[in-house]
Order: sequence, then structure tokens, then C-alpha cells
Amino acid sequence: MGRFERIQRIDDQEVINDPDYHRSLEDKVRTEYLEDDSQSVVSENNSPDISFRYSLNPYRGCAHGCSYCYARPSHEYLGFGPGLDFETKIVVKKKAPDLFRRWLIEGHRKGRRKVQPVMLSGVTDCYQQAEKEFELTRGCLEVALDFRQPMKLITKNGLIRRDLDLLAELASMKLVSAAISITTLDQSLTRVMEPRTSAPQVRLDAIARLAEVGVPVMVMVAPIIPGINEDEIPRVLKAAARAGATRAGYVSLRLPLTVEPVFLDWLEQHFPDRKEKVLGRIRSMRDGKLNSSTYGERMSGTGIWGQQLASMMELFCKKYGLESGLSNEARKTERLRTDLFRVVELDGGVQGELF
Repeated sequence: MGRFERIQRIDDQEVINDPDYHRSLEDKVRTEYLEDDSQSVVSENNSPDISFRYSLNPYRGCAHGCSYCYARPSHEYLGFGPGLDFETKIVVKKKAPDLFRRWLIEGHRKGRRKVQPVMLSGVTDCYQQAEKEFELTRGCLEVALDFRQPMKLITKNGLIRRDLDLLAELASMKLVSAAISITTLDQSLTRVMEPRTSAPQVRLDAIARLAEVGVPVMVMVAPIIPGINEDEIPRVLKAAARAGATRAGYVSLRLPLTVEPVFLDWLEQHFPDRKEKVLGRIRSMRDGKLNSSTYGERMSGTGIWGQQLASMMELFCKKYGLESGLSNEARKTERLRTDLFRVVELDGGVQGELF
């Protein structure tokens, strides 16, 4: 295991029988939960086209099984593969809530960090199946509530509804926002594209439940795969707006590094008749390549098709009363409070805002 040789392997004996989850043939492969002893749980991001600076990852890898997931290459840093390993070898940071608490105490006590929202998560889905057992995301939200730390969440899993009590309390202080990813309303497409995520109707219900308790919700149509799900943009935005979403965003398909062969294999297996059309369109949006890492265009693409997607999103956001997630106005309305932050010491003592 190289530098990660202290990782312990814990076999997952739980059988996921929740009807909210889709099962596929790949589910017959046993999932391993690997406990590690990480001494940090918050990552810092300096990318100019990502809206958050800090992300909190209680897990590494993701059992959802989305072939297009941009985070797959991150598993290679752990000595695992970006394919099946990413989906079945899930690293569990059992100390995540304690590490998050320590990060908040140390950073703000020393005046090294200005209070900013923290994103759950960046390279994993914080509500994947492992969360049902380990409850690390919930533990981190409890810490955030103690500290009055603003949080952003993004997921495609209906399990977020379990934490409505915490999210409602955070929302009452304008300390939380959520993004729910919906790539399609076609459950048959979900089964092959996102085999172990929640059904589209469950995600719409999550939007509704979050909105009911005052959590501002963005719907993310991500990724948009040309020739596969782009024609669903209007329907997804309409359904999300009716459920209670107030903002919308999108990301064009990205195929960085070892994501490309995983996606190409998936495309050949499930849509061989569309393969050339899909790849041709991707290349037309990526300057003749299958991927672009250029800031400012890697999320949206370029050329005629890139402009068409942007125009379509703008048109239907306006039609259904949704703010574009990338607009200046949307960023203002999403702004979370940072002036309520306090330090809660391990002995329960509370210090007020330090700035």
C-alpha cells in the first residue's frame, strides 16, 4: 500500500436494500471500507473557476459508480485504480468531525484564516451509501452548527433528507446552502449512468424538503453529456423549479486524465450507436480534444455547442424563474453569513467572533 500502508480494510457486510438506490450488476462486487488515520480533512482550492476555497471530504472514492466522475484520478494518489477501485474501495475518515473541529479552532484562534464557507464535498459525495453507516457528514454538520460555521453542500443522494433537522437550524441563521445534482429525469438512464445514486424523483423530493426548511437550493445539471442528456435541460429545470430550487447551474462533461478511458468504455458498452456523435460533439467543445484543463472554459466548453448550452441554460432559467448559478446576482443571494462564527472549546467553553 506504499505510504498508505497503515490503512485498514473493513469488509462491508451491509446489503443496500433501500429502494431509493439503484442496483446494478456491478453491485455484486463487494465494497471495502478502508479506515485511515488522516490528520487533516479540509482541502484548500485556488482554482479561479470553482466557487469555494475550502472543501471537506469525509470519504475518498464514491460508490455511486458514475462513469464520468472527474474525481476518479484522485484515487490513484492512494495507490488504487480510477475504475472499479474508485467505486468499491471507499476510504473512511472516521476522525473527520474531530479533525474539522480542530481545523476550526486552530485556524481561527491563530487568526490565520478568515471565516469562509466550507464545501461538503470536493472529491466524493458526502451522502453516498457509506454515510448511512458512518454518519461522518452528519458529525461534521454538528460541528459546523456548534461553531456557526457557514457550509455549502452538493450531492446527488436523497440521504441528505436525514439531516434536515441540522440543516434547518443552520438555514435559520443563513449558514447553509445546498446543490442537488440532477442529470436526467429518465430513471432508465440513471440506472446505467449513475447506477447507485438516488432516483430522480427522490432528488426532486430532497429539493422540496430542503426548500421547506429554508435551505436555499441550486439544481446542478452536471454533467451535460452531448448526445445523451442535453435535451433534458428544460425538463430538469422545470421540475427543479417546481420542487423549490431557486438557482441552477451546469457543467459540461469533463474527461481529465484517467476519467477518459473509463467513460469511453462506458459509452461503448451502453451507447455504441451514439459513440461517434457524442465524441464528435465533445471535441467540438474542447478545441478538437476530449478534454480541456483551461480555466474559464473547462466547465462550460467553447465553440458553437458550448455557446448553445449556455444560451439554453439562460433561456430556461429565465422561463422557470431560476437564477443562473454563475451570475453575479445569484452569488449575492447565495452569500452566507460569516459574522456569527464562534469557537467552541473541547471543554464546552465558547468564544465569540475573533475578527
